[in-house]
Amino acid sequence: MCGIVGYVGPREAYPIILNGLKRLEYRGYDSAGVAIFDGSEIQLCKTKGKVSDLEAKIEGNIQTNGQLGIGHTRWATHGVPNDVNSHPHYSNSGDLVIIHNGIIENYATIKKELINRGYTFQSDTDTEVLVNLIEDIKIKEGVKLGKAVQIALNQVVGAYAIALFDRQKPDEIVVARLGSPLAIGIGDDEFFVASDATPFIEFTNKTVYLKDEEMAIIKAGRDVKIRKIKDDTLVDPYIQELQLNLEQIEKGGYEHFMLKEIYEQPQVIKDTYRGRLLADQGIIKLGGLEDHIHRFINAPRVTIVACGTSWHAGLVAEYIFEDWARIPVEVEYASEFRYRNPVISEKDVIIAISQSGETADTLAAIKLAKQRGAFVYGVCNVVGSSISRETDSGSYTHAGPEIGVASTKAFTTQITVLTMIALRLAQAKGTISTRDYMLHLRELELVPTYVSEALEGDGKIQEIANVFKDAANFLYLGRGYNFPVALEGALKLKEISYIHAEGYPAAEMKHGPIALIDEQMPVVVIAVNSNHYEKVVSNIEEIKARKGKIIAVVTEGDTTVKELADYIMEVPQIPEALTPLVTTIPLQLLSYHIALMLGRNVDQPRNLAKSVTVE
Repeated sequence: MCGIVGYVGPREAYPIILNGLKRLEYRGYDSAGVAIFDGSEIQLCKTKGKVSDLEAKIEGNIQTNGQLGIGHTRWATHGVPNDVNSHPHYSNSGDLVIIHNGIIENYATIKKELINRGYTFQSDTDTEVLVNLIEDIKIKEGVKLGKAVQIALNQVVGAYAIALFDRQKPDEIVVARLGSPLAIGIGDDEFFVASDATPFIEFTNKTVYLKDEEMAIIKAGRDVKIRKIKDDTLVDPYIQELQLNLEQIEKGGYEHFMLKEIYEQPQVIKDTYRGRLLADQGIIKLGGLEDHIHRFINAPRVTIVACGTSWHAGLVAEYIFEDWARIPVEVEYASEFRYRNPVISEKDVIIAISQSGETADTLAAIKLAKQRGAFVYGVCNVVGSSISRETDSGSYTHAGPEIGVASTKAFTTQITVLTMIALRLAQAKGTISTRDYMLHLRELELVPTYVSEALEGDGKIQEIANVFKDAANFLYLGRGYNFPVALEGALKLKEISYIHAEGYPAAEMKHGPIALIDEQMPVVVIAVNSNHYEKVVSNIEEIKARKGKIIAVVTEGDTTVKELADYIMEVPQIPEALTPLVTTIPLQLLSYHIALMLGRNVDQPRNLAKSVTVE
């Protein structure tokens, strides 16, 4: 959530800043602003609303010439969303300008001290307190901006990614991070700053990802200087070459990023197992796993920590790990795990799942687990992200950038990685027969084809969406491997259509939710061929007896459920453990089309952010 963009170099900064803010819209925000410096005057403009509102407000009202600039999309924390609380913020003198992601928890105490020293405040934000603290230190200690930032950040408590500049330094931006991501793009005599690499990918593929408690002084035409905030020691910058291109972050002819990402799933699943899965040779090889496989095999249990959609992927993994590898698994919300004093031993294995690799609660859970000696394995999508650096080992999903806030391809690629891990552990432990091992390897290799076939039902799903777009509530039911898919289907509908939906294990319907069922209640039932098939059919009969409307996800060729259901969405036949990879596809499409028909902002649903980097 929130987005930072900055530039210093020979180019005009404003077009880079504005386009960068548009690239970061997927992160979620409620206001936006820019500050452009031409070496003499600072031109600042900010507004509640979208980047398009900011662009309209700037046009014809302020000068945009200048080769240094910063921009921000804000998600309100301290202070309501309005023009005044939007970023950037000036210091009292007007010399310093700052943008900030995160929360300064002790801002109230600092603000009171600054007021006693004569400082005044225009906004309700913790950010304006921080910039004035930096200015106060700069003046009182007689130090340069970089040193003042370092001293100030050692006095604050909380999380932050900041970028600021000083009117007296027309070629310099100072940045720092703790808990919120920040990347520095390195060009020829120019530098870019952003929350992730998408704002500057067309200009450079070289980037430095700041680590926690690091700061950098960026000057046009000079090398980046990175220091530790706590002790001022210099850090050698690790420059990474981005595996990202402009085409990946454009819509590619699709109306929305979400639809594009749904249709990318056959390819990205293939990308995820490419070079790791060699079905004809009976080989699964995950580099991050092989070096530590004994930790998994000897672990008394595996604990999976995640949030949102990643938590649902973890639930699928629980079924697979316990079924194949016979390893006890617990799946925890990272936000609860970090606060409930969990029992963790040095023998435990923790798997942390996150699309962005920057989820604040998951990062905190990782740090807690490591403090207690557990081995932590990361599953994330973004190369160089905080989770990839904080964990002991791990695997990338290779889904490519996911811009739509509602996660789709991240879910299926996470399940793909977790399935490969489970199969490899089962093989190593001897808990799966050679026949079943080879069968699932071959079928996993065919999943992209099966997903493509599931996508062919899009036209029929649009017709179903049109029937139920005005429903006030939905119920989603699944059993076994497809109970987590029911949860995920309900989440997708809630996220982007704003229709209330709940997911339940089908057998739990009789323990409460059945009271809700009447002729107005659409019930989505995942009823594919499985060990639970007859039980699910019985659940459908119970719903029909109460006049509920059945939308069923069924295996191609099914006749029993087809006769009972009001509407069906077909998926190919696939081994039960792999069904979540295909049953989730029609549920993604159903949510997308309902939201579109209701006129929702599919890629940027209200109140949501792609990456939750604060508590």
